[in-house]
Amino acid sequence: MFRIIKSVQIVLIAVSLLLTSAVTAQTSKQSEYKGAAPKYIFFFIGDGMGLSQANTAEAYLGALNKTNGIQKLNLSSLPKQGFYTTYASDRFITGSAAAGTALSTGGKTTVNTIGMDAKRQKPLKTIAELAKEKGYKVGIVSSVSIDHATPAAFYAHQPTRNMYYNISLDLSKSGFNYFAGGGFKNPEGDGKHIEKNSMANFGMGESKELEDKEPNSMKIAEKRGYRFVNTVKDFKKLKKGDDKIISIAPNLSGGSALPYFIDQNGKTDISLAEFTKKGIEILDNKDGFFMMVEGGKIDWACHANDAATVIQEVLQFDNAVAEALKFYNKHPEETLILVAGDHETGGMALGFSGSHYSSDFAVLQHQKLSYEAFSDLIKEYKKTKEGNYKVEDGLALVKKHFGLGDTEKKLALSEFELKQLKAAFEKSMNYKKEMKKDDQFYLLYGSYDPLTITACHILSQKAGIGWTSFSHTAAPIPIRSIGVGSDLFVGFYDNTDVPKNLMKLIE
Repeated sequence: MFRIIKSVQIVLIAVSLLLTSAVTAQTSKQSEYKGAAPKYIFFFIGDGMGLSQANTAEAYLGALNKTNGIQKLNLSSLPKQGFYTTYASDRFITGSAAAGTALSTGGKTTVNTIGMDAKRQKPLKTIAELAKEKGYKVGIVSSVSIDHATPAAFYAHQPTRNMYYNISLDLSKSGFNYFAGGGFKNPEGDGKHIEKNSMANFGMGESKELEDKEPNSMKIAEKRGYRFVNTVKDFKKLKKGDDKIISIAPNLSGGSALPYFIDQNGKTDISLAEFTKKGIEILDNKDGFFMMVEGGKIDWACHANDAATVIQEVLQFDNAVAEALKFYNKHPEETLILVAGDHETGGMALGFSGSHYSSDFAVLQHQKLSYEAFSDLIKEYKKTKEGNYKVEDGLALVKKHFGLGDTEKKLALSEFELKQLKAAFEKSMNYKKEMKKDDQFYLLYGSYDPLTITACHILSQKAGIGWTSFSHTAAPIPIRSIGVGSDLFVGFYDNTDVPKNLMKLIE
């Protein structure tokens, strides 16, 4: 027995020494880096994108090609891989503001704080601000509003993410060269109330009329030399050398964000990839550029546990990464590409207890619109029917837009699933705000329309996907990289180390 215990101790000591030496080697590699600074830096952040979100998209593509495996995304082709922890200074499960600040400044802060220390007293310099000081042109691109938590963390310094008006003033104060994607949430002020409805951060909830309007922050941006572009025609006219551009999507959905990729129209909408491609064209110059691109609605779709929409948002994000890779292939000795995430959302798992070991990711192709668009249909139905609701109508809408109940699509409904949908329809038609206070209601539907979320859950389960939360999780996040200095981003470390290493490279 003594010999066995002794042998186990020796093995544990050996493993400990190996891990210690690996960490030491990584730390040494970071501190001793003497290579050139990258001339072109792409920093992609998939908001809410953990390992599962990307892998689910790959499994979906594999299923469409009738393989029992995956089809790799562009981002998975990046050769250097790492993971990092995400906790905030005041909470183990972080929020987008604290995580964005960690990734932009290298400093831990409190949940909801933008670009400031944990006490919300001291502004922290961001990697984008440092890049500008060093002569790089700077671009910030996002599929959500450009004053949302993650993009804001690269140019703003405010005590709370909900101070959208102050954040939008910081935007034009930054002097960055290119902003693109969503619009401004509150360009005429936040009013005497800071929005307490957290769902407003996910593009949901009614906007409020302001009694006391502030000077319009978009007008202030124009006075500071910025030009707004918000049509497809004018967007296409933008060219290399254009400066101080704020390009806003022509069609904005809830929360002043781009429509979900699954809902976009290729002729009248501008995708995240197109905004990225145009950013490369505008920013490219002899002194180089830094561009942060956020796939912000991956997070929103994960909050709603909408697997099909999550996949499409990951694919839109990956299309943007593809544009950076095209540029990299022309400038491999001068370019660094990082693909990261701020946190995981939803506790998305490639496996559901009810499906045992079965997966059928291809069924997700039968969902034709996002949870947001379907919720809008339910609202319209409720409004037009004026109390004359029929459960058969709800089931017909679910069948039309999710495929659920269509036996030809292998989406027959069990008796239990039908019962779930019927109960959810009744709750949707008789919804009252006080229902949100009920624990059972929240565990079933979160803060979303009951019929919508139930349809999303049943389709996810038929695909073999499980969800544990309507919120963020603390899972470590993968980071992938290629190019100049990419060796610094290999290993397992903290999210604050990412910008610290970027700053070393730029310095």
